[in-house]
Amino acid sequence: MNKCLILANGDPPAKKVIDYLDKKGFHTLICADGGANSALKYDLLPDFIIGDLDSIRPEVYDYFYDKCEIKHIKSQNDTDVEKCIKFAIKKKYDEIILLGVTGDRLDHTFCNLGIVLKFFDKVKLSIVHKNSYLAAFKGNIVLKTIPKETISIYAIDKKTKITSEGLKYPLKNISLPFGEKESTSNVAIGHQMKLKTRNGKIFVIRDFNVMKKYGLF
Repeated sequence: MNKCLILANGDPPAKKVIDYLDKKGFHTLICADGGANSALKYDLLPDFIIGDLDSIRPEVYDYFYDKCEIKHIKSQNDTDVEKCIKFAIKKKYDEIILLGVTGDRLDHTFCNLGIVLKFFDKVKLSIVHKNSYLAAFKGNIVLKTIPKETISIYAIDKKTKITSEGLKYPLKNISLPFGEKESTSNVAIGHQMKLKTRNGKIFVIRDFNVMKKYGLF
């Protein structure tokens, strides 16, 4: 698979997280506008910087000017993260991890969670933020787990029904509509979790440190 990272202008991950993902095959780094500020701070060389360039600091732009490809896309129809995703899809990347897409603005965070759903059918897309790994799923899935691992599950509306196997608090054809009900801090009881999802997509959030430690990512 062709894999890439998109680093946005929110809270950046620890440098060791980016190094770990690079070892896992995520060699291409695309910075969404001000994400380049974090790249320079970590002494990382992006392959591409993409966006309307209103957040990248002038000195950062000057530093990267002749070191990587900078694409100035003025259109305001897409966020800078969406511009990067569309570029990555066009370049035939089929797995993307978003970094730095949460921060001090809830609107940006909420938008970027929605982006995972928006591009669900076009590319494998997930988010890593500090200790959390978020991915979206639909249909029937099987995930390897570690006993006592914390797993949270969220849906969007009442039409989506979820049934689980392998969780301490089982879900039995239940809906988890946003703002009404959720399965936060559920717990894996074995080495495998099965989820059957009908009529929609769900978010699954796991402990990224646990996943790394036990080779689940």
